Amino acid sequence: MKNTKQKIMDCSRSMFNELGYSQVTIRMIAMKLNMSSGNLNYHYKKRDDIPEALYFEMVTVFDNRIEQLDREAISLPKMKADIHTSMKRMVDYRFFWTDLYNLLQLNETIRSHFNDAYTKRLTGFHFVFNTLIEKKILKEPEFDGEHQLLRERMIGFSNTWLYASTLYKENRIDQSFIETQSNNLILMLYPNLTDLGKGQLRKLISG
Repeated sequence: MKNTKQKIMDCSRSMFNELGYSQVTIRMIAMKLNMSSGNLNYHYKKRDDIPEALYFEMVTVFDNRIEQLDREAISLPKMKADIHTSMKRMVDYRFFWTDLYNLLQLNETIRSHFNDAYTKRLTGFHFVFNTLIEKKILKEPEFDGEHQLLRERMIGFSNTWLYASTLYKENRIDQSFIETQSNNLILMLYPNLTDLGKGQLRKLISG
């Protein structure tokens, strides 16, 4: 059985996702769980402690993936699969990404980790790009900083696609939409791929 803290986290995540972080109070979470606010405060002294716990629950998977990059085979299909898995996880914690700016300003611990993770993601992309170059899938950069800009662009898109989707009511966050967005992200590589890489990516997208 789940312990009380995990039940609070799961309930809070569901309510934050549905209503938005700013609209959910400790009292609302406690009522949903049929517990007193005092009992909830025993486990989380203030509301801001809950999104912090949820953030680190979410990013554990992302952090582990970066740490294991040098122990995995790098390929375009592997990149696509990782992107798709990451986007699905982001949807499970979508309140964070749709209110990203405010939550980063409210919590120094989250902001510090998020900034460190950005640096690690850039390093991870650098490793992946070099591996793809060695495999004749990605072209050598044509000018200084070209791949750095591409890495930054891909990370920027991955951080904001979910927020952008909320701007248009017709966009339902379902499996089809996640697939489209994962294609959008990996297609940023296309102009920088070799003919071999372009063929692999076209097959990957159309398949």
